[in-house]
Amino acid sequence: MTMLRIPCSTYRLQLHKDFTFDDAAGIADYLHALGISHVYCSPYLQASPGSMHGYDVVSHQRVNEELGGAPAHQRFCAKLGEADLGQVLDIVPNHMSLGQENRYWWDVLENGTSSRYASFFDIDWQPQEERLRDKVLVPILGDQYGRVLQAGGIKVVRRGNKFQVECSGQRLPAAPTSLPVILSRAAEYARSDALNFLAASFGRLPQPEYVDRRTILARHRDKVVLFNLLERLCGEERGVDSAIDQSVGELNGNEDGLDDFLNQQNYRLAYWKTADQQLSYRRFFDVNSLIGLRVEREYVFEETHALVLDWLKRGVIDGVRVDHPDGLRDPLEYLKRLREKAPDAYIVGEKILEPGEFLRESWPIQGTTGYDFLNVVAGVLVAPEGMAELTSVYRDFTEQSTDFHAIAHEKKISVTQEGLGSDVNRLTSLFVEICEANRDRRDYTRAEVRRAIREVAACFAIYRTYVVPERDEITDEDREQIAQATECAKRQRLDIDGGLFDFLRDVLTMEVKGKQESEFVLRFQQFTGPVMAKGVEDTAFYCFNRLTGMNEVGSDPGRDGLSVAEFHAYCAKMQTTHPLTMTTLSTHDTKRSDDVRARLAVLSEIPGKFKAAVQRWSRMNSAFRTKGPGAGAMPDRNTEYLYYQTLIGAWPLPMERAQAYMLKAVREAKQQTSWVANNKEFEEALRMFIELTLNYAPFLRELQQFVDRVRDAGRVNSLTQTLLKYTAPGMPDLYQGGEIWDLSLVDPDNRRPVDYALRKKLLCELKHMTGEDVTAQVMLRADEGLPKMWTIHKALELRRERPECFGAEAEYTPLEVDGAKHDHTIAYMRGEDVVTVVPRLTLKLDGSWKDTIVVLPKGRWRNRLTGGAVDGGVITMKLLLKDFPLALLVREDVGEQD
Repeated sequence: MTMLRIPCSTYRLQLHKDFTFDDAAGIADYLHALGISHVYCSPYLQASPGSMHGYDVVSHQRVNEELGGAPAHQRFCAKLGEADLGQVLDIVPNHMSLGQENRYWWDVLENGTSSRYASFFDIDWQPQEERLRDKVLVPILGDQYGRVLQAGGIKVVRRGNKFQVECSGQRLPAAPTSLPVILSRAAEYARSDALNFLAASFGRLPQPEYVDRRTILARHRDKVVLFNLLERLCGEERGVDSAIDQSVGELNGNEDGLDDFLNQQNYRLAYWKTADQQLSYRRFFDVNSLIGLRVEREYVFEETHALVLDWLKRGVIDGVRVDHPDGLRDPLEYLKRLREKAPDAYIVGEKILEPGEFLRESWPIQGTTGYDFLNVVAGVLVAPEGMAELTSVYRDFTEQSTDFHAIAHEKKISVTQEGLGSDVNRLTSLFVEICEANRDRRDYTRAEVRRAIREVAACFAIYRTYVVPERDEITDEDREQIAQATECAKRQRLDIDGGLFDFLRDVLTMEVKGKQESEFVLRFQQFTGPVMAKGVEDTAFYCFNRLTGMNEVGSDPGRDGLSVAEFHAYCAKMQTTHPLTMTTLSTHDTKRSDDVRARLAVLSEIPGKFKAAVQRWSRMNSAFRTKGPGAGAMPDRNTEYLYYQTLIGAWPLPMERAQAYMLKAVREAKQQTSWVANNKEFEEALRMFIELTLNYAPFLRELQQFVDRVRDAGRVNSLTQTLLKYTAPGMPDLYQGGEIWDLSLVDPDNRRPVDYALRKKLLCELKHMTGEDVTAQVMLRADEGLPKMWTIHKALELRRERPECFGAEAEYTPLEVDGAKHDHTIAYMRGEDVVTVVPRLTLKLDGSWKDTIVVLPKGRWRNRLTGGAVDGGVITMKLLLKDFPLALLVREDVGEQD
C-alpha cells in the first residue's frame, strides 16, 4: 500500500466531454506553480452519456469513456505525479442513474424481483397500490398510457435474440417470461418444434425473490442458455427468423394483445406526471432518473467501491469527497466501513450543516466540504444594522412577506405534497401499519397520518437526525431536534390530534420499538434532507430576496449576520474538532460565486442608497413591464428586485446569461412559473424586460455608476474572505477559475469554460514582478484580478513553507484589536508564527481607521503580501494596511531579520 498524502490545498475541476483528463493534465504544472497540492476532481466513473457533472453514475467498474477512458486517466494521473500533485476524487454512494447503460438497472427491468441486482436498489416491491406489486413504475410517457398505446407510441422490437419495448425515445428490456406469446405464435408459422420448446422454457423460468440468491443465479444461467439457443436456432433453422418478426409485427398491430404483453413486464409504463405520487423507488431528491442504492448492504458496497478503493490502496488518489451522505440509510456505518478500507485517506462528506449545527464528532472523517465555513464568512462580512434596514427596503419594494422561516416552511410543505409525494405515501403506509398494531392509535386515518408526516418533516430545522434502531443509538441532539420538530408541528396543525404527533415523536426517538418502527425511523431520516434541499435551497432561496448573497446551501438568509466574536468562536471549535475540514467559498453547487457574494455584501453597508437606486430604476423601467392578468404587471416586483441585485453582483453581465439565470430563478421559485408548468406569458414578459432594460442607455448608465460605487469594497471583501479561507482552520479548496475575479451565477453559469491561458499568463507575470513596488504593480492591475491571484499564491506558498502553522496541532488564537473601528477588523494567529489581519465593512470605514490598533506578539513580522516588516506590539491598522488591503504576517527568525 502506498502512503497517502493529506492535502494542503485543493483545486476543484469539473470534468466532462469538453474538459477531459488530457485537458486537466494540461494545467497540472500551472496548478503546482500556483501553490496547489491536490487536484480535486468531480466524479469520473462512467456516467450517463453527455453528463456535464458526473453525478449520474451508470457503472462503478470503469472510468468515464467521454473523458478519455482508462488510457487518458492513466496519463492524467502520471502527469499529476510528475507535477508533484495529489488527487482527491468526488464519489457518489447514494444513487445511480437509470438507463440501458446501467447494467444493474437493465437487469432489474428485465427480471424484476428475480434480478441478480434487485437488492442493489432501494425499491419497494410491495407498495400500497396492488397494481404496482412486484413492478417498478417507469413514468416516461408523454400522455396517459392508453392514449399513447392507441396512438402507436409503444411497440415491441427485436434486436438479435433479445426483445425490447420502445416508447418515448427510450428502450426497455422485455421480461423473458413474457416471450412465449411471441415465440409460440412464431413456432406455429415456422412449424418449429425447437422454437416451441424454447417458448415453453422461457415461460417456465422460476420467479424467485431477491433473497433466494442460489435460485436467482441458477435462473440467470438458464436464461442465458435459452437466449443462446434462440440465437443459434434463428441462424440454423430456415424460416424461424422471419416467423419471429411476423409474430412481433402482429403483436404491435393488436392493441389488446400488446397491452396484455406489457402487463407481463416487470415494470409499469406510465405518464410522467405520475412519478411524484406513485414512484416505488427512492430517488436522489426528486430526480426520477437517479435511483437510491442500498449501499448499506456489504456486497453492494464492495461492488460499487472496488475501483475507488483500489485507487486509494495504490495511492492513485489520496482521498475522497463523499457526495450527499445524508441520503444514506446509515451514514455513520458507511463512513466507518469506508475508513476501515482506507485508514489513511483524506475523507470529507458533503454534509450540509444548518446554523448552530456541527458535524458529528463520531464520524471518522476529516470534515465537511465547506459550506459551513462559507456561510460563517458570509455572515461576518455583512453589517447587522444594514441587514435589518434591508428587511424594510425589501418589504416596501415587493410588498411580500419578509419572514424567511414562514416562507421556508410553506415551501417545504408544498414540496412534500408535490415533488416528494411518493416518498410521503411510502412513509404513510409504514406508519399506518404501525398504528394498526397499536390499539390506542389504530383509528388515525391515512389522511391524518400523511398530513402529520408532512408537517413534522417541514418543521425540522436541520437536514436529518441519525438514530439507528439496530444499535439502539440516539443522541441528546437527536432527541432535541425531534422534539422541536414535533412541537412545531403541533402548533402549525391544531386540526390534527396532538397525540398523533406525540406518537410520531415516540417512534422517531425509539420510545416505541419494533421492526416496522425501525424501518420508519430509517426512512423518515432519509426523507427530511430532500425536504430541506428542495423546499428551502431550491425554492425558498429564490423567493426570499432580501440580500441574495446570503442565500447559500446551509444558510439562514433571515439572520442579520455574525459578529467577529462569533467568527472566532467557530474557528476555535473547528480547530479543536475538525482541523482538516475543507474550507471553500465557491463550489459547483453554490448559488453565486464568492466574488458575487462579496460585492452584494456591500449593500448591507448602504441600504439607503440601494433603496433609492432600485426605486428609481423601477420607475425608469416601468414602461418595459408587460401588463399581466388583473392589475398586475410582469415581471412582478419580487422578480424585479432579484434582477437588480443580480445585475449589481455579476455586472458586467451579458444579456444571454442574465436571461438564462433569471429564467432558472423564477422557475425554481415556482411563484409565477415552474419547470413542470411553464407560464409562457410570464417568461416571455421577463425575457423582454431584460432585453429592453439592458438596451436602455439611461438605466445602464445608472447601473454602472452604482456598481462603480461598490466594486472596490466588494473586491476587498473578496480578498478578505479569500485570505480567511487560506489561513483559518481547515484545508482550503479553490473552485476552478476562481483564482482571479469570477462573477458567476448558479449552474450551469458557473460551469462555463475557464480561460487557463489567461491565468497561466497572469501567474507568470506575477512571478516575474520585481522591485520594492510589486504590491503597487499588483494593485494597478486590479481589474485583471491580480490582487486575488497574488493573495492566493502567497498564502499557498506560506502553507507549503510552514505546514506546522496550519495543521491539526496548530492553535487558533484571536488577537487583541482596539480603537474606534475595532469592529472592522478580524485578526488571529495560527500556530506560533503566522498572523492574519483583514478588514471588514470597508465602505463604512470611508478610508479612515482613526486610532484602531492590533496587538502583535513579540518578534519581527514580515508581511508576505507587501514585503514590509514590523515589530511586535501595538501596530496601527492604518500602517499595517497602507500598501495592501490585507496583512499576512510571518514571524522571522533572527537570521532573517533586516
